[in-house]
Amino acid sequence: MAHKKGFYEKYIKRPQDFLCASFALVVLSPVMAVTGLLVKKKLGSPVLFIQDRPGKDGKIFKLNKFLTMRDKRDGQGNLLPDKDRLSTFGQKLRETSLDELPELINIWKGDMSVVGPRPLLVRYLPRYNDHQARRHEVKPGFTGLAQIHGRNAIGWDEKFNWDVWYVDHISFLGDWKIILKTVVAVFKREGISAEGHVTMPEFLGNELPEATEEKEV
Repeated sequence: MAHKKGFYEKYIKRPQDFLCASFALVVLSPVMAVTGLLVKKKLGSPVLFIQDRPGKDGKIFKLNKFLTMRDKRDGQGNLLPDKDRLSTFGQKLRETSLDELPELINIWKGDMSVVGPRPLLVRYLPRYNDHQARRHEVKPGFTGLAQIHGRNAIGWDEKFNWDVWYVDHISFLGDWKIILKTVVAVFKREGISAEGHVTMPEFLGNELPEATEEKEV
């Protein structure tokens, strides 16, 4: 069933996102400034990790995050595995979700929403089945149902099912419940990574085994 916007999504959700992002950018600007200085000191420049991600209807935008990995390479110039590049400092940023704060800029610009399916990698687009692809019927979010139901500790199928359920059940109260539960989850530092992985194993499709690690999710 194709997604149909209700009154909240048509007239309230975007202004609410803009106001929330504007308020958060002002209030958290000192935190972001200090975090940026620490990233520069610990990991070097640039302090932001910027990557193409698919948004609503698969439209590509530039996602902003604080850098959490060093640019370590092997003798052939290839990047080392995530676990060898993620510093203790970078891990702390991820545990506290401070690395995600620059995404507030994406919300302010309209690339993202406060609540929605998380923006994943561009190369995943052709790997979704029709059901999973429905997660792109709405803007990606800073947080979402999958993030309060296990985050990276749950499998891809469960994650995508939560995303699609959200697409079909967007509401004002639902969004604020997700936001409040996200705050609790961040303080508890729950679901930061899948077992045996820095973040999540890569999504290779619906008939292939999961294998390599995803970069900077």
